[in-house]
Amino acid sequence: QVQLVESGGGLVQAGGSLRLSCVASRRTFSIYAMGWFRQAPGKEREFVAAISGDSTYYADSVKGRFTISRDNAKNTVYLQMDSLKPEDTAVYYCAAGGSSRMVVAGTPNYWGQGTQVTVSS
Repeated sequence: QVQLVESGGGLVQAGGSLRLSCVASRRTFSIYAMGWFRQAPGKEREFVAAISGDSTYYADSVKGRFTISRDNAKNTVYLQMDSLKPEDTAVYYCAAGGSSRMVVAGTPNYWGQGTQVTVSS
């Protein structure tokens, strides 16, 4: 079992930046593909970004604005969000899976509880 705890959400003005963090409970963190998803009110949860080894994957809507990275020594994955837009407002979830394919497909093994990001116009 892997527990994932997100932090770093908050309220920011359009054009601003936030960095989300997700700490995993297991020391074997490095073997997992990690990802971020988001769910806006009234919408389905959607893929945002994933990282596996040196490979990264992004949804078209965030490409060029968001950057996913990880620090295996700290069991932590990050999502740097720049040039934020009001449409980025959502609850952001961290996820861990056995492969990048699983994570990108939205079928990871583990989910975090989520952190709220609100972007004001």
